[in-house]
Amino acid sequence: MTNTLPTLRTPAELRAQVRAWQAAGKRVAFVPTMGALHAGHLALVTKGLTLADVVVASIFVNPKQFGPNEDLARYPRDEAGDAVKLAGAGCSLLYAPDVATMYPPGFASFVRVGGLPDLLCGRVRPGHFDGVATVVAKLLSAAQADAAVFGEKDWQQLAIVKRMSADLDIGTEIHGCAIVRDDDGLALSSRNAYLSADERSRALALPQALQATRAAILGGMPVAAALAAGERTVKSAGFVRLDYLELVDGETLHSLGTQGPGARLMVAGVIGTTRLIDNIALL
Repeated sequence: MTNTLPTLRTPAELRAQVRAWQAAGKRVAFVPTMGALHAGHLALVTKGLTLADVVVASIFVNPKQFGPNEDLARYPRDEAGDAVKLAGAGCSLLYAPDVATMYPPGFASFVRVGGLPDLLCGRVRPGHFDGVATVVAKLLSAAQADAAVFGEKDWQQLAIVKRMSADLDIGTEIHGCAIVRDDDGLALSSRNAYLSADERSRALALPQALQATRAAILGGMPVAAALAAGERTVKSAGFVRLDYLELVDGETLHSLGTQGPGARLMVAGVIGTTRLIDNIALL
């Protein structure tokens, strides 16, 4: 593969290019990623093109959002291949800083959003969302784009980024992009590459449990009973751990005992050695 996508490595270079586009009257959308791109990531670029004239994507595998026993070392990396995919999707520029650029010697500042990181995934990944908030704040500060697009598969991350952006007056519009799924319903994820064929088949229990739980709640079953049935579906599929299956307020992420506007069903579990997440709107 030949990388024909212009690639910048420093915040100063990125900021200068974005400002040049904006000075020429162009809106700029920013798509942060960790690489290992699939159709879900490319949908973010497509969404960006509906919001702006130019799309910039970043690739940075952020060490500060991985715990000590998580998959930082094996996380898939293919910058050249990703750049080709981005160019094909209409992206105009790739920003790909290295760790030393993002976190130079003496780096000592972190961003924490109160409350939201302690729920759902935060219960089993302490510090994860502090790393996410910090790197996103740095990326948005470097780009100073008009809009940024994040996938809705990690709904908690999106909620945290929206809260942080509003609280810090970052000035970049934050937009979500709908989950992209395989034909059988499994949400696309870079981590799906870790799954064996058998695990991939059994992983379908996540979206199936979400859909069945949704139907049960909307059909009048008490929320607690519907969630318990969904948990049984996931566990019976061979997930070694179910971190949560909850009905939450889509903005505050607080658990709900009854259905209501903006409610979402959220699930996370581990099959084999791979942790997967998913969510759907209740209504």
